[in-house]
This record gives sequence, C-alpha cells and structure tokens, in this order.
Amino acid sequence: MDILVKPLVTEKMNEQAERFNRYGFIVDKKATKPQIKKAVEGLYNVTVDSVNTIVYGGKVKSRYTKSGVITGRTAAYKKAIVTLAEGDSIDFYSNI
Repeated sequence: MDILVKPLVTEKMNEQAERFNRYGFIVDKKATKPQIKKAVEGLYNVTVDSVNTIVYGGKVKSRYTKSGVITGRTAAYKKAIVTLAEGDSIDFYSNI
C-alpha cells in the first residue's frame, strides 16, 4: 500500500472507467510503471494492460485576508491512469 496512495474518484475518471476501462490513482512520486502495475494487480486481482503516469507540480496560490496577503503552495503529486484488460473492472464503492 506504499505505492498506491488513493484512488481518484471524479466525474472524469468515472466516465473513463465506463467508456475505456481506465482507472486513476494518486501514487508515490518515486513509483515506476512496473511497480504501479504490480500493486494494482495484487490489490484488486485484475489484469493491467498499460500504465500512464503524470507528475503534477505544486501551484503557488494566494488569498487576500484582513491581515494581508497569504501565499502558499499546493502539494505536488503523481497520478497514474491504469487501463485494465477486457472484462476486468474495479469497484471502489463495494465496501461502503
């Protein structure tokens, strides 16, 4: 569970899961594609066809308050889009 941080459950990822059998995960920044593939296959008992990764850098954000301008950064993270084999699926809502 060190490689997969959390699954991405958004409207866009739900649409891709239905149409293309693709699922998104936030992963450790140092994780490689073979490590991500092995982690998803081991945790969800599915067959992974391909893994695509995207590294997002943090953004500088600022807001105006009574005491002045507060600036900070959002966190940087790595996202993995996993395409599963035909017939496999992952149900994130099964244990709710």
